[in-house]
Amino acid sequence: MHPSAALGRIQPSATLAMTSRVFELKAQGVDVIGLGAGEPDFDTPDFVKEAAIAAIRAGKTKYTNVDGTPELKAAVAAKFARDNGLTYSPDQISINVGGKHTLFNALVATVDPGDEVIVPAPYWVSYPDVVQFAGGTPVFVAAGAAQGYKLRPEQLEAAITPQTKWVILNSPSNPTGAAYTEDELKALGEVLARHPHVWVFADDMYEHIVYDGFRFRTIAEVCPDLYERTLTVNGCSKGYAMTGWRIGFAGGAPWLIKAMAKLQSQSTSNPCSIAQAAAVAALTGPQAFLKERAAAFQVRRDLVVAMLNAADGITCPTPEGAFYVYPDVGGTIGKTTPKGKRIETDEDLIGYFLDDARVAAVHGGAFGLSPAMRISYATSEVLLTAACERIQEACAALR
Repeated sequence: MHPSAALGRIQPSATLAMTSRVFELKAQGVDVIGLGAGEPDFDTPDFVKEAAIAAIRAGKTKYTNVDGTPELKAAVAAKFARDNGLTYSPDQISINVGGKHTLFNALVATVDPGDEVIVPAPYWVSYPDVVQFAGGTPVFVAAGAAQGYKLRPEQLEAAITPQTKWVILNSPSNPTGAAYTEDELKALGEVLARHPHVWVFADDMYEHIVYDGFRFRTIAEVCPDLYERTLTVNGCSKGYAMTGWRIGFAGGAPWLIKAMAKLQSQSTSNPCSIAQAAAVAALTGPQAFLKERAAAFQVRRDLVVAMLNAADGITCPTPEGAFYVYPDVGGTIGKTTPKGKRIETDEDLIGYFLDDARVAAVHGGAFGLSPAMRISYATSEVLLTAACERIQEACAALR
């Protein structure tokens, strides 16, 4: 007995591995500051918790429809109409066990060996692995800091082949925080209009976390001709601080939603019934707290960007959204630590920060674009200040 060939095509999540390492160090009493986890430090709103408690007391603890309750599908449809100007009927809505599950269902249900999926880099760590698990080929397109970490139309055009099945667009982005403007989405849409065999996976998970008056738009909203071949993906994890509740959702073509449900029926079955009831409350209840929390994240963003740019060898762009920065650390490569170890890669640098500065981040290589690192600022200003001071001191100590 041995692991399957499909399992051999994927790697463990680098972000989750770093989070586990931080838990281990803290359990040992080590004073480490973890900036690797992609998780809001805000608590789930009380009205959402109360809805979950009420659902338990009402006995809503049984199986539901495989891909979501009618109530949650209606709430998701209302959310898409309210926030994105998109109309979806219940048979166009899929409810899944988090956004990662939505990605898995969509790609495994549609990708065959030989199919290609365009993945702009840097990318969320799960994109290429799920493509490869499904038997497809990820086609990476480098979109570095010089172009705002965003895919350009001419790059998309050059990457499309007859084998292309999907292009993944993540805005605001994990790991960079970059977000596409309406005009940028329209320019990409013009390319896609010339290639009707290519579908769009629009990952909008960080929709509600944007800054400086940025207006979030999703591609099916600004390019209506792409509506039929776009899967618009979102969830409760980030904006609503419900990571552990595991609710993701999507709107798309009925045949695709049905295919995803077929796969889900033989994997997880329904998402947690209690979490679904809580998600209904989240999507239909008060929404004002979303802007309040985004404003708090913006303060943290500004603090981290300023302090990282003050560190020797680090250049940190200012992101439009999410709660990550993705600084270029090229100025540290080739230097030597106080213990005599040469920094050859961004992974070496992250190891140095963890061992000597007791700060945990994730190296850029995990996201497909080096030399860089991803830092999550979804924690307190006190901890962010302390962490950035440690990084500054560690960088100053390199020779």
